[in-house]
Amino acid sequence: MNDVTAPPVVLFEEHATAGGRRVGVATLNSPKTLNGLSLEMAHRLDAQLRRWADDAAIAVVVLQGAGEKAFCAGGDLQALYRSMRAWRDAGDTDVRSNAYAAEFFEVEYRLDHRIHTYPKPLLCWGHGIVMGGGIGLMAGARHRVVTERSKLAFPEITVGLFPDVGGSWLLGRVPDRAGLFLALTGAPLGPGDAIHAGLADACLPEAARADVFAALLDAPWGDGPQADHARLDTLLARHAIVPEAGPLQRHAGAIAAVCAHERLEDVVAAIGALDAGDDAWVAAAQKTLAAGSPGSARLGDALQRRAAGLSLAETFRLEYIVALHCAAHGDFAEGIRALLIDKDRTPRWTPATLDEATPAWAQAFFAAPAWPAGRHPLSDLA
Repeated sequence: MNDVTAPPVVLFEEHATAGGRRVGVATLNSPKTLNGLSLEMAHRLDAQLRRWADDAAIAVVVLQGAGEKAFCAGGDLQALYRSMRAWRDAGDTDVRSNAYAAEFFEVEYRLDHRIHTYPKPLLCWGHGIVMGGGIGLMAGARHRVVTERSKLAFPEITVGLFPDVGGSWLLGRVPDRAGLFLALTGAPLGPGDAIHAGLADACLPEAARADVFAALLDAPWGDGPQADHARLDTLLARHAIVPEAGPLQRHAGAIAAVCAHERLEDVVAAIGALDAGDDAWVAAAQKTLAAGSPGSARLGDALQRRAAGLSLAETFRLEYIVALHCAAHGDFAEGIRALLIDKDRTPRWTPATLDEATPAWAQAFFAAPAWPAGRHPLSDLA
């Protein structure tokens, strides 16, 4: 039974502007879970974004997270874990028949794609932790703000998944093949590196948020999407600060060199051989890669290679297939168990080594299920 006294998982507000138009504000409202994206959240947010897109009175949309710590720390892994365990315990073999996982990934990816293609200015305020599914929400916004304490990462290698939510497409566009390094190591990015990597557009002080929102209500919106985009860019630029270059930029040459190898095995060996010295960021990246799922490393590399020739919509369709296979027979359930359920932090990865996680092994994760009428659930994305 639903708790009717529980606060809504997403708060929706509309505020009148000086020119008579309105600003729609969506706030992820689960600060205790660092605004982890649940299926209910994704459904509600997607439906409201569709309504605002069709409402001529809405000029600008803002997406933010409640609490001081995070915009969104990722997806709701607990519910996915329960669905994966139930599916496996039932002895099923059809990757489509885990109804919860199939719905979760479809709704999440559809929502992310909607944000990428949104017809109106959409401002995402990415404060604090922005990881995995949080990047999926933020990356497609036309106006992506990070603050001085933002920390972005794709940490899926630690839970046996891969950088999804369009991550295969996004990371393939990071300069100097550094996207592969980020996928393999889950290395966090501060505001300067997030902008450098193409995952954010501007850095604003968190203390300026109230002033920015007040300015949104004072602005004369309504000259058309292009003019409104330019107006929002100008508004944000008034408050923007220039963040310092982070370790991704400081180590750009070394990262480019290690990721220039053609074989994944050589890339992984080269990362492990980097001289970290007293650089905690490099050392943590090496440690995460060494402890992470070899299968996730192989899948992340294979997906970036394939996505290089795909559109964003095609990438979402490909990631959806691989995600269903990960939920069915990959390391995903084991990674969640070790990190969040038993919390022993000793996952038993299968395969246990990269030598065993061969390209031939990974090929099974790309086998498309036989959907009715041959139609992929995300076939309508364009």
